[in-house]
Amino acid sequence: MAHVTREQLDRLLEQALLADDHGDLARRLEALAEAYVSGDISRAAILVLAAEEWRQAGQPAYALDCFQRAIDDGGEVGVDPRAGIADTLFELEQPEEARRVIEAIAAGDVTPATALLLTETLVAYGDLRQAHLWATEGAHRAAKDSGEHTALLRARYRIRVDLGLPEDELDALLDATH
Repeated sequence: MAHVTREQLDRLLEQALLADDHGDLARRLEALAEAYVSGDISRAAILVLAAEEWRQAGQPAYALDCFQRAIDDGGEVGVDPRAGIADTLFELEQPEEARRVIEAIAAGDVTPATALLLTETLVAYGDLRQAHLWATEGAHRAAKDSGEHTALLRARYRIRVDLGLPEDELDALLDATH
């Protein structure tokens, strides 16, 4: 049973970065989540980190399992784990299932960080129109002058250029952040 501190997690991530072994880090993060009792970071957040490491290790099935366990845990996370599930499903060439997950996310309260991840996912898989909608919604929800707000505005602007859309009032906000 473990109390997990941010410092402890940072050390683990740093060691794994130096070793460049995503599979090992994913296993260690899962073990940490299993031993979790309390901490500065939630068990769900640790499971999301493990899922991302499994993806980096080329193990999407393990990633999906960790994302689902994070959802089941219900702890605080920065990004809705379902966004990671959708991204992984696209990676596995299951776009219809990924879109169903995204629709379920849209039905709830979406954080700017989740909107940003979904924007990036949809751009990566060629759905610029939906990516534009997510970037716009995320930009409206993000705190002005935050990193997320700027990232969403930038992503949205690039998408608008790719779609051949004229500049609008949100694009003007991006000019104001420089």
